[in-house]
Amino acid sequence: MQLMSHGEYNRYVQRLCPKSPVWKDCGNAFWIGGLICVLGQIFLRFYSDVAGLDETLAGTAVTITLIFLSALLTSLSLYDDIAKVAGAGTLVPVTGFANSVVAPAMEFRSEGFITGTAAKMFLIAGPVIVYGTAASVVYGIILFLLGTV
Repeated sequence: MQLMSHGEYNRYVQRLCPKSPVWKDCGNAFWIGGLICVLGQIFLRFYSDVAGLDETLAGTAVTITLIFLSALLTSLSLYDDIAKVAGAGTLVPVTGFANSVVAPAMEFRSEGFITGTAAKMFLIAGPVIVYGTAASVVYGIILFLLGTV
C-alpha cells in the first residue's frame, strides 16, 4: 500500500471538496447581521423615544427583546433557517448566545424536563458562561490591583 505525501493528500482533498462561495457567504453574513443590528437600533429608538426609557434602561430592554426574539425563532425552528443563509451573521452576540441556550433545550425536550431540557440547556453555552465569568473575575482583579477601578 502506497501512502500519499502531505501535499498529495491536500490536493486530493481540494479536488473532492465542494467549493465554498466565500464572497456570497460573507455578503449574507454582513447584510443579515446588519439587519439584526438595525432591528436592535429600531427597538432602542422605540424604547427611548416612545416608551420614554433612559439610555441604560432602553439598552437593557433591547437586549431582553433580542434575546426573546432569538429564543422564540429558535423554538419555532426558524432561527436555523435564517442561520443557513446568514452563517456568522446570526452570531451577533446576544442572538447567537440565546440560540445556543435554547437549541439544545428544544432538541432534548423529548427526554423530559429535568434530564432533557434542563440538563442539556447549557450544553453549548455553559463553557462560555464559565470562562466568561472566570475571565471577568481575573480582569477585575487585575484592574483593581492596577488601581484603575
